[in-house]
Amino acid sequence: MKFSALLAFLLLFNFGFASTAVPHENLPKTFEELIKSEQVKNQEEAAKVKSGESTFNPVPGIMHHIADAHDWHFFGEGEKSVSIPLPVILWDDNGLNVFMSSKFHHNEAVVESNGNYYINYHEKIYKTDAQGSVTPHVDEKGTIHLENAKPLDFSITKNVASMLLSFVILILVFSAVASNYKKGNMVPKGIAGFIEPIIIFVRDEVAIPNIGEKKYAKFMPYLLTLFFFIWINNLLGLLPGAANVTGNIAVTFVLAFIALIVINFSGNKGYWGHMLWMPGVPVPVKIILAPIELIGIITKPFALMIRLFANITAGHIIIMSLISLIFIFQTEAMAGGSIPLALFIYCLELLVAALQAFVFTMLVSLFIGTAVAEHEHH
Repeated sequence: MKFSALLAFLLLFNFGFASTAVPHENLPKTFEELIKSEQVKNQEEAAKVKSGESTFNPVPGIMHHIADAHDWHFFGEGEKSVSIPLPVILWDDNGLNVFMSSKFHHNEAVVESNGNYYINYHEKIYKTDAQGSVTPHVDEKGTIHLENAKPLDFSITKNVASMLLSFVILILVFSAVASNYKKGNMVPKGIAGFIEPIIIFVRDEVAIPNIGEKKYAKFMPYLLTLFFFIWINNLLGLLPGAANVTGNIAVTFVLAFIALIVINFSGNKGYWGHMLWMPGVPVPVKIILAPIELIGIITKPFALMIRLFANITAGHIIIMSLISLIFIFQTEAMAGGSIPLALFIYCLELLVAALQAFVFTMLVSLFIGTAVAEHEHH
């Protein structure tokens, strides 16, 4: 259901920005002109919405909400906004450049660092000159893009900062649990009393049934780390102003890639034998099935990547879309319906946060179980 909602949103996004192309001679020449042209366009669109000539377009706001950023924005706009600047780390032909994102001044200023000049346009950093010269082009939908050179960006973005925060939470929580057991407490207390049933659940309902009692133990640290990392980041993503970490496909790709390495490096002789040269199967069929099985090695973690990304992203989009209905219809009566629905979906997302962590961990353990299982041939 959520994946269908995501597809519907992508279709909306595809048509939402359709407009006439901007003539080449009217394109902005500097970053200041580019920002001013966008501000004028936004003001014109707001005026049309207010006068009833057009409806409110929620797509830019939703895309901004689920996207990464170079600062941690909580609320407010412009000078009245409340945000935490994050380190910008760039590497180009002139070497390393490090500065805080606050120098961009709400992404409207040209930043000078060690004789180099940079701009932040839609959370992508481009290299320019002291005058902020830009080289824009317009796509078939009328959207302006920049062709300026982009340095390698190793910045601590909002998603990275949120992941670092989740690491700190994991270390503090499990250090407290370990300390509780070191004291010899047979009955866990405090945070240990809350965490122990979850650990036992992952062991008894996820690891042992799928991997087996003899081989599950060495995979438990990985499975527990995977479960709690996804769960905590899912919960953090539901806080106001928080980052959409597990809704970022780059994050889910890395999680899936690590799972791919663990699964296949754990595979025994029987696993690879059934994968590459199936016993008891005619040779011509083996030649056909071997490439299919090798493709399956990649598609399994790929499915994990898409599932987690799509479900978490769809949840954010649905909530934002329900809130946007108030501004689309511009009636107080709509708030009476959309806000309760948004709160219901928000509460449902608390369940989804744990459910998606469980599903990802369970499927990884299932794939590990197939890789380490002993096969008997007769």
